[in-house]
Amino acid sequence: MKRIISLLPSSTEIAASLGYGDQLVGRSHECDFPAGLDHLPVLTSPKFNPQGSSFAINKEVSEILKYGLSVYELNTELLEELQPDIILTQSQCEVCAVSMKDVEEAVCQLVSSQPEIVNLEPNSLQDVYNDITKVGRALGVEDKASRLLRSIEEELSLVQGKVAGLQTPTIACIEWLDPIMLAGNWVPEMVEIAGGENVLSAKDEHSHYFQWEEIRAVDPEVIAVMPCGFGIQRTLHEMRLLTSLPGWTDLQAVKNDRVFVTDGNQFFNRPGPRVKESVEILAEILHPEIFDKRHLGSGYVKF
Repeated sequence: MKRIISLLPSSTEIAASLGYGDQLVGRSHECDFPAGLDHLPVLTSPKFNPQGSSFAINKEVSEILKYGLSVYELNTELLEELQPDIILTQSQCEVCAVSMKDVEEAVCQLVSSQPEIVNLEPNSLQDVYNDITKVGRALGVEDKASRLLRSIEEELSLVQGKVAGLQTPTIACIEWLDPIMLAGNWVPEMVEIAGGENVLSAKDEHSHYFQWEEIRAVDPEVIAVMPCGFGIQRTLHEMRLLTSLPGWTDLQAVKNDRVFVTDGNQFFNRPGPRVKESVEILAEILHPEIFDKRHLGSGYVKF
């Protein structure tokens, strides 16, 4: 039996998908899928108020990062107590989860079990696949990881086959509301697979802030709102930040009733096995004429 600690939601999902959910002994404060993790000790906590407004969260996080500090607390005493064999962590985004640097320092100074640190760094869809392979290798189940990847790739190929030859609507994927950030990394590639044309942000590059006038200028046919860490209801509560912007009602996506609020927290912000569901959500949004609305209500709603 391996004693596994996962410090980000996507790696928790990867471990569970590979059959190691029952060997998790600790998790991050955001690890909430699959069900049944509530009993696990929580090793992380944010240094900002996660219930604040988009603007307040951005301001607090920016202030913390300005001084070179970590955005999250890591409970090093609990880490030592749990005596892990493997720690799953990341170095992709200091705002998303505890950083690799914090984990390395804690392990070097405190953790007597000297666990293996598995670092995930997904910037593209291929990186997500590589991370699944990496976790599989660390757990000694590379064959299972290969089967999981084949299953994901086959499902994405099915979606891609259905949209082949169709028109590709332009879409803006909004990852933060105030200030406005458009999703980069793996999201533009998922848009492409789902039969859309992502605007402004580029695949394999980090998400970036954009001026509202830049978005108005490209006038996307579809808007998908997917704030990092926000579920559907939380995002609906803050949609006024967009609807109050000048020219909102003039956008073709608004005029044609093609604005959607997605569960960014459960899907688009988690580079793990559920990229498959994320692509399906985008496909339903972009091409409702050929896809059943299987994820409507759970993965997205029409605004």
